[in-house]
Amino acid sequence: MGTKKSVTDAEHNLHFTVQALEYQQPYKGPQPQNPEDFQGGDTWATARVKVCNKAGANLTIDQSPWSLAYVDGTSIEITGSSGGDMPKPEYPMDTTLKPGRCAAGLIAYPVTSKKRPARLVYEPEGSEPTEWAIPKA
Repeated sequence: MGTKKSVTDAEHNLHFTVQALEYQQPYKGPQPQNPEDFQGGDTWATARVKVCNKAGANLTIDQSPWSLAYVDGTSIEITGSSGGDMPKPEYPMDTTLKPGRCAAGLIAYPVTSKKRPARLVYEPEGSEPTEWAIPKA
């Protein structure tokens, strides 16, 4: 993790970098309420990520392009939960970055404590996925 990857979307005049900085399972900070049954996990994990708009047009960022992928082909998407007792600092939801600006923070995932994902995936709509291997515990 930690490798910065450049993304260019010439059609929309976007030039930005994405970076997965850290993965924690379970999250080691103040614990939010355990995930609900419908969320599919028994503990919270976090990914610390950073996106920087290098040049071009304004870039809209969100947590939704980020997911966890497992060796067995399953994946975990974001819950959409934010605020309250979720891990801080949170990665923004629906925020605009002007060129030269960055955003960073934590994205929380409801995971099962018995299984660890293999990869953190960044895949904005209509783009190729960018992946980082998640280190073994």
